[in-house]
Amino acid sequence: MPRTIILTGSELRHSYLRKAIALSPLIDVPLSYCEGLEQSLSRTIDTAAVGADLQSAHITGRTLSEQDFFEPFVALTEDRSHPDYIPKGTINEPQHVERITALAPDLLVAYGCSLIKSELVNTFAGRFLNLHLGLSPYYRGSGTNFWPLVNGEPEYVGATFMYLDAGVDTGKVIHQLRARIFPGDTPHQIGNRLIADAGRAYRALIENFDHVVDLAPIPKPAGSRYYRRRDFTPEATQKLYEVFADGLVDRYLTEYAERVARVPILENPALAEARLA
Repeated sequence: MPRTIILTGSELRHSYLRKAIALSPLIDVPLSYCEGLEQSLSRTIDTAAVGADLQSAHITGRTLSEQDFFEPFVALTEDRSHPDYIPKGTINEPQHVERITALAPDLLVAYGCSLIKSELVNTFAGRFLNLHLGLSPYYRGSGTNFWPLVNGEPEYVGATFMYLDAGVDTGKVIHQLRARIFPGDTPHQIGNRLIADAGRAYRALIENFDHVVDLAPIPKPAGSRYYRRRDFTPEATQKLYEVFADGLVDRYLTEYAERVARVPILENPALAEARLA
């Protein structure tokens, strides 16, 4: 039974994931650090800017969709994750690093926490896992499932499990899954269904970590993209909804086989039972 410490945030999607992992009878979670909302996307919007109302509506829609997907589970399930709520950006402070190290976990698993800059990266090398919402190495940085949709490329929407290293989304990839998309989907439905699937896969990865095999990396594509939070503008948000109104989902589903063939992903045999149709 792997002794596992979770480093995450405190929004509903984060609560879903840590509770889902900790409910496994095959995983022992003595501690979860849950960083706060002080630097959340909604708090970085300039509400006086032109188009800020569209950005705010987009974020509100995401919150409502998260409630639809995750709130019943979070509200009704037992919490075995032993959460400790800390301010955003403090995960690297010495007292937290020392506490984690003293608990001697077999694995550290991250999702949605601040960039790890402490000695934890080296201390737990090869045992520190990270969930990146996006398909590396194609899209990196911030909003890596927002931008593929803005760019009309749903085939690049997915999740990547990797070993955490000192870079930004640069660790060795362990396993990936692509978003499941259905007729009539909104951007938030696509994103939250993917998170729900990723939670199941993360739990399976931890349970089967001893059976994980090394996979040859996907060659870095010439056209890989890197985005920062400041790139999230009213213009980008408007374009997102324009491409959806223009039939992006139906077009993608019609061209599905051809599109995904151009975007290979890595699937670890250890997670075979976690794969979804």
